Amino acid sequence: MFTFIQIKLLQIWQTTLIALRALRRNKMRSMLTALGIIIGVASVVAMVAVGNGAQARITSQVSALGQNLLMVFAGSKKSGGVNSGLGSASAITLEDASAIQREVPDVAAVSPEVSVTAQAIANGRNWSTTVVGESQDYLRIRDWKLAAGSMFNDSDIRSVAKIAVIGSKTANELFGPLNPVGQSVRIKNIPFTIVGLLESKGAGMGGANQDDRILIPYTTAMKRLTGDRYLRSVNVEIRSADRMDIAQQQITSLLRQRHRLTSDQSDDFNIFNQKEIADTVNSISKIITLLLGSIAGISLVVGGIGIMNIMLVSVTERTREIGIRIAVGAEPGDIRLQFLIEAVTLSLLGGLIGVLCGVGASHLVGMVADFKAVVSSGSIILAFSVSSAIGIFFGFYPAHKAAALDPIVALRYE
Repeated sequence: MFTFIQIKLLQIWQTTLIALRALRRNKMRSMLTALGIIIGVASVVAMVAVGNGAQARITSQVSALGQNLLMVFAGSKKSGGVNSGLGSASAITLEDASAIQREVPDVAAVSPEVSVTAQAIANGRNWSTTVVGESQDYLRIRDWKLAAGSMFNDSDIRSVAKIAVIGSKTANELFGPLNPVGQSVRIKNIPFTIVGLLESKGAGMGGANQDDRILIPYTTAMKRLTGDRYLRSVNVEIRSADRMDIAQQQITSLLRQRHRLTSDQSDDFNIFNQKEIADTVNSISKIITLLLGSIAGISLVVGGIGIMNIMLVSVTERTREIGIRIAVGAEPGDIRLQFLIEAVTLSLLGGLIGVLCGVGASHLVGMVADFKAVVSSGSIILAFSVSSAIGIFFGFYPAHKAAALDPIVALRYE
């Protein structure tokens, strides 16, 4: 003997079969109706994945700068109304760098920096690259490892040694597959012995290739290549991430005191805080991702309206069928459930196909844009859930309208 629950489950199953048969009778209409949901879900998944991928790439570029990094740049100078850019003013000295390391307790390491673009000649080849003067702590500050050889040391800096550590891009251009360690390279006609090869880091902030460089002791760069008495910048590693802001304030106070700046004078230097840069970039990336997802989400709503439109047309076309079902014993709840199942089925089918299309599209965009799109399970679940909710929301009114039909009027409908 069937229980009440068993009877209800059987009725629901029969109603579901009727709904699926109705969709199968109009395959083309069903697919076109689901197309709006497919496009909407695919857009949401793809746009969020592209946004997440862009955010991850930018974050990795910021992280590649180093850990707990502050960059102290000399200010810019103007000549004839033309701004020469950051680091062009004569403001930061070696004594400033020494004072930062000596007098700021949260500082773990300091690397004075000077740089120049020069022609490097080796192995019968030449290559224009960036030659950067640094201290022995530069690799530690930048969290950069060596692929071969070793870094120059404090003794090399004091003796103004003509030794160099070469980036992988520059090494490949000058030496090809040969191991550059132990080889000689001429920079501005001065021979340097290569003692180390840097691991590849790829593009950095601004898209510049970090591997296209040669590192030499900063004393060597200042005395043998540039003749500068001032530094372009100072790389500073802070002991703890939660002390970055305090250390930045201490360095600012120290440099203002050393440069004898009065309270009404602005800083003649600039300090970039890696943590602030990362937080700003992440905030902007999240806003852009949210904006892209919201714009794509509009197409989901449009798809839902399409489902409602088609379901209303379907109710009108099947008025006589509805009347017959009611006449043979179907309750208004059964009619309502049938049309709801049709709407939800279209939404779920569109959602499933949309997720697959969205994942494929995100990978395709990532390949074209040369970065990895990050497809998150959260965006897939959200898009799929929203598509289901849209099916219920936009399918309810047509279902309610169908259930409210007068069976006598419905049977007379032609």
